[in-house]
Amino acid sequence: MINLFISGHSYQHDLYELIRVFLPEEEIVFIESKGEYKGQGYLLESILYEDKTASKAISKITEKDETLYSDIVNISSISIKDYTCKQILKLGIKISIYNLLSKMTETTVPWGILTGIRPNKIMHNLIDIGYAKEKAIEILVEDYKIQKSKAKLLSEICNVQRKHLYPIHKDKYSLYISIPFCPSICSYCSFSSLGINKYKDIIEIYINSLIYEIEETSKLMKDKKLNTVYIGGGTPTSISILYLNSVIEAIYKNFGESMIEFTVEAGRPDTINKEVLSMLRENKINRISINPQTMEDSTLKRIGRMHSSKDIIDSYYLARQFGFSVINMDLIIGLPGEGIREIKRTLNEIIKLDPENLTIHSLSLKKGSSYKENIGAINHINNFQADNIVNEIYQSLKIMNLHPYYLYRQKQITGKLENIGYSKEGMECIYNISMMEEKETIIGLGMGAVSKIYSVDNNRITRVPNFKGINDYINRIDELIKNKKEVLL
Repeated sequence: MINLFISGHSYQHDLYELIRVFLPEEEIVFIESKGEYKGQGYLLESILYEDKTASKAISKITEKDETLYSDIVNISSISIKDYTCKQILKLGIKISIYNLLSKMTETTVPWGILTGIRPNKIMHNLIDIGYAKEKAIEILVEDYKIQKSKAKLLSEICNVQRKHLYPIHKDKYSLYISIPFCPSICSYCSFSSLGINKYKDIIEIYINSLIYEIEETSKLMKDKKLNTVYIGGGTPTSISILYLNSVIEAIYKNFGESMIEFTVEAGRPDTINKEVLSMLRENKINRISINPQTMEDSTLKRIGRMHSSKDIIDSYYLARQFGFSVINMDLIIGLPGEGIREIKRTLNEIIKLDPENLTIHSLSLKKGSSYKENIGAINHINNFQADNIVNEIYQSLKIMNLHPYYLYRQKQITGKLENIGYSKEGMECIYNISMMEEKETIIGLGMGAVSKIYSVDNNRITRVPNFKGINDYINRIDELIKNKKEVLL
């Protein structure tokens, strides 16, 4: 147990998340005074000391009456131009705790003091305020304690992204459409997905509500410029061709056809056939996803997939026959029962297919997934195995001429890894970049979708979430539209 005592600042949540990175199994308890510590577990103190001459972040860990480790960071030693005093103080406090935990555990962690899901936003910010690439990398390594290889990875991704993000246009936006139905629910899934057989009687009502939201929201965006469209889920192709076609037609009718990119997550091969692909091509869809997650048949069965690896291959080549020139495939590292051998076999199969985009996720066990509820939080891939897996992935990417173009992290993630999207040159998914780096408004329509309204003037995002329950979404659709109107107008 970690008894966390904080004095002089209020960064409890940040320190809680950082402690979890180093000590994921330890219970963390917040205490108001050191007197509450009765010798059970450890006492971890984080104190911000300030007077007229200096500011110091002081960290100390005690077991019973014995001080085990301590660390002091002089705040004046941190110098990053354009950072506010508050940002510098927070940085110093986290550095001190990081140093303390690193001493205690005799380890370092790849992402240093960062615990958020969008580490590349810091790299973009450093470049925006005038730092050269090499200096930005140095700041990430020295002040944020990020491994140099990770800092270089962020720099590489940043270089690719900036040509799509800048110059920023305040009137540009992208559209996300949620179709939350799936043939079955995978054991690791924590999204608001609905089994299609259970909800088949409500699909038509949902689609009608979605089209209504499309129509009403388009009126709010008539003076804006649509950049990209992404239909996700769920598995959008699990609903009937008639319903999916009506959604796509409603998008074109109400938002126009000026978007530069239109993606549909075809997703699972058991929902892909000639009729679906023909309809998508006729509707000028220029990107689709076919997501194997793994090419191991035993794993597919274990996680609740109702198809084989052969079905994946057949669907992929069928999509090629219909002229789809940009296909994304998703893989998940850390699925139950899989190690380096299984991952290597999957990568070898993907090399043969040679998709334009490959997104590699590391399994993150979240509340709401049956795998989490039935098995609990595990991390069966250790750091040594993670390094070997990263090397295997890197070698496969070189063969396919893929480069990283977006990255995000999640909590409780396998091997302390990350999720990275890779692309052949010039074939990056612009929606993924815009959604992840939050430099453009994203309008989310459908159950569980979240709109993120970007303000260029103050570089801030305002979230407008839709309801996560299908009945609430259908019955309170006018309330959702009103919420968007209040922010957009």
